[in-house]
Amino acid sequence: MFSLKNITVYCGSSTGILPEYTSQAKALAKEMVKRKLGLVYGAGNVGLMGVIADEMLASKSPVYGIIPQKLVDIEVAHQGCTDLIVVETMRDRKWLMAEKGDGFIAMPGGIGTLEELFEIMTLNQLMYIQKPLALYNVSGYYDKLLDFLTHVGDQGFLKPDQLSNLIVAADPVELLDKMEAYQPSGTPDWLQRKK
Repeated sequence: MFSLKNITVYCGSSTGILPEYTSQAKALAKEMVKRKLGLVYGAGNVGLMGVIADEMLASKSPVYGIIPQKLVDIEVAHQGCTDLIVVETMRDRKWLMAEKGDGFIAMPGGIGTLEELFEIMTLNQLMYIQKPLALYNVSGYYDKLLDFLTHVGDQGFLKPDQLSNLIVAADPVELLDKMEAYQPSGTPDWLQRKK
């Protein structure tokens, strides 16, 4: 079984239009608490970021927030974090979030969430890291993205194992079970091209 202690969660700075996004963020937090997992996230006190952090903190679970000084200055930092780490740039934030997490979950979110999702996919593909990455597909939020990634594979730009390594579930229990059972597979592109 894959050893998980802290999960990096990427999610929106808004709550979106469906109430399920908020209720399922809380459900994920409750399941993480049950499994004694810590949360690593972008330290926001707004949107789904605030929802999941508040739920974790209410249960006295560790919450590690990582945020650039610029966002602290406009008062979106969650001051209740167990550990609030202030960095200089967004790049610093993303790298530290990748380093501190034993696995990654992309909840519904916007372009920042998508950027972080694809960065972790890339780091896994190139074997800079080998950690589970999951889409929390609340109310089918990621269905169209998964269709597009299938298209990318069909066009020869994504290897089948790169897509099969991506964990997808709409239920937090199933999601975390799959992350704990994660076994990385595949060979980096440059090794495949040498053959």
